[in-house]
Amino acid sequence: MVQATSDTPRRSIPLRFVAAVFLGNGLAFYDFLTFSYFSVYIGRTFFPSHDPWLSLLASQATFWIGFVMRPVGAVVLGPMGDRKGRKPAMLLTFFLLGVAILGMALTPSYAAIGPAAPVLVILFRLVQGFALGGEVGPTTAYMAEAAPPERRGFYLSLQYATQDCATLLAGLVGVALASGLSDAQLEHWGWRVALLIGASIVPFGLWMRSRLPETLAPSAPQAEAPRAPLRERLGSIRPYGRVIVLGILMLTAGTIGSYTIGNMTTYALSTLKLSAAVSFGLTIVNGLFSIVTEAGSGWLCDRFGRKPVMIVPGVLLLVSIFPCFWVMSHAHNLWQLYGAETVLVAFAGVSSVPVIVAITEQLPARVRSGAVAIVYALAISLFGGSTSSVITLLIRFTGSPLAPAWYWSIAMVVGLVAMVLIPESAPVKRK
Repeated sequence: MVQATSDTPRRSIPLRFVAAVFLGNGLAFYDFLTFSYFSVYIGRTFFPSHDPWLSLLASQATFWIGFVMRPVGAVVLGPMGDRKGRKPAMLLTFFLLGVAILGMALTPSYAAIGPAAPVLVILFRLVQGFALGGEVGPTTAYMAEAAPPERRGFYLSLQYATQDCATLLAGLVGVALASGLSDAQLEHWGWRVALLIGASIVPFGLWMRSRLPETLAPSAPQAEAPRAPLRERLGSIRPYGRVIVLGILMLTAGTIGSYTIGNMTTYALSTLKLSAAVSFGLTIVNGLFSIVTEAGSGWLCDRFGRKPVMIVPGVLLLVSIFPCFWVMSHAHNLWQLYGAETVLVAFAGVSSVPVIVAITEQLPARVRSGAVAIVYALAISLFGGSTSSVITLLIRFTGSPLAPAWYWSIAMVVGLVAMVLIPESAPVKRK
């Protein structure tokens, strides 16, 4: 093992503060997930068409547009966490997310205000993408600095686990609305209720983050530095190019997998032709089992190292993708459908956590927030928002419900190669 790069303060931050950081992180992702789950109905609201497939594709394209702004947010807000501190950056990103969520929920339909409706929707997606691009870097850096070195994997696993709490909450809200409302009600106002539930939690998230202590030491080289030009900010992470490139490849594989799983509701509705209640049930399975496996993955990679815990489940995931999609596309009961989903979620959850841990540990505090933000945003912006659209197009033109399995499998092969090449970063245990 190599000694991890560490600028962790001598006294670690209490776990309750760490939980507050990533509770806010989970809430930040609630709206993005809700938009994905309700994309069929949102498409009909803002992009009406005689062809339902075109409405869905337009809605998914709008979902992707938010990802275009993620690298911009990462470059602007990520380094802010290195200059001003992690806390100010986290407060700003969460405020912007609240504005975007509320604006999206209150935008009138195309039938009410015409072309202005999709324009407003796109604007709010851009604001949200900008905020989310800057969200991951400061929160991940904060967690790495708050954690005891021997428990850093578990602490950082909470980033994924709390995102999946948002997945679970979005799924529960979706099932409740789909079970209690008609299809017309879901289209007219049901999805707005789901978004407003997320918006109502934003003030609480801001309050929690305002009470956090700062983890960036005042003596850190860039803590008091003025804002540098973009070229200089990007140049500061150039010495860590190998880690960054391998990190992008690993995160790309994880992103395509995560958003393929996240797209299961739409896949079940539009491709498998299942009911809304059954389809939203897939999100509950996703959220519930992801929380358990990802928290467990953090504990495992603290005990056995980062690489074994990302590679072994990654290989098992690769050989499971096609069989599980075949089972889901031929499922005759809920046990088969949800069982196949559970297998994919479990292997993906265990394999994903050590990736962000390994990347973060090999970056020094002076560039950690900005570098993590940029690496994460590049992978997410290129492949996260496009995954649902690519899957829809692949299914449309191949006519095969197994098309998503091909896409995910290719990405997983690339990710596994990067996992093998990246150095082990777990702290060396002293005897």
